[in-house]
Amino acid sequence: MIEVYSWATPNGHKVHIMLEECGLPYRVHAVDIGAGEQFAPEFLAISPNNKIPAIVDHDGPEGQPISLFESGAILLYLAAKTGRFIP
Repeated sequence: MIEVYSWATPNGHKVHIMLEECGLPYRVHAVDIGAGEQFAPEFLAISPNNKIPAIVDHDGPEGQPISLFESGAILLYLAAKTGRFIP
């Protein structure tokens, strides 16, 4: 299961679209950037640059959890993980 930490922004939507297109199971956690939730210590442990979106893939490389942030990095990771949308 992939945990997605996001808010309704263009970069946040990119990750949701990619997860749907790849058919990967995920759970969404809202991070209200208007209320400053991106500065919470729990979120900073996942995304040290305090930006959304961020993900935690509990079935990452070699079966180990991995956290990623920045939409471009997340999209490349998901493409490589599924073998889709990447040449």
